[in-house]
Amino acid sequence: MNEKDLIELWNAKRSQIIMAQIAPSFVLIAVFVLAGFDKFAMASDGTKYFVLGVTAVTGILAIISQYAAVREGEALLEDLSKVGSKSALGKKIASSRGLLSLSAIAIVGSGLAVFALTVWAVLG
Repeated sequence: MNEKDLIELWNAKRSQIIMAQIAPSFVLIAVFVLAGFDKFAMASDGTKYFVLGVTAVTGILAIISQYAAVREGEALLEDLSKVGSKSALGKKIASSRGLLSLSAIAIVGSGLAVFALTVWAVLG
């Protein structure tokens, strides 16, 4: 692949990571609005666990999708670094492996932290 194709693929992978955050964000917005109005205080245990289950599954699927895109992005960066003559943009993208690895850590870490806060908000 040439540099232009690799950069287009890089942008597609970045978009995939961003798009994978939309559904969990909507789920979390709904949970936190309900928690903010104290709707879980009188909810049955079954309802609370159902909400936590839906939240967990949505988050896990998003994390898997984002993590897969990061891994594919790492391979893409390796291919881009092998391209002979690169533009300034190509050089910058090829050197961003550390940031990509950091984003993988942030995706998993923040996912766990947000789920812990969700459990707290739902179960009180």
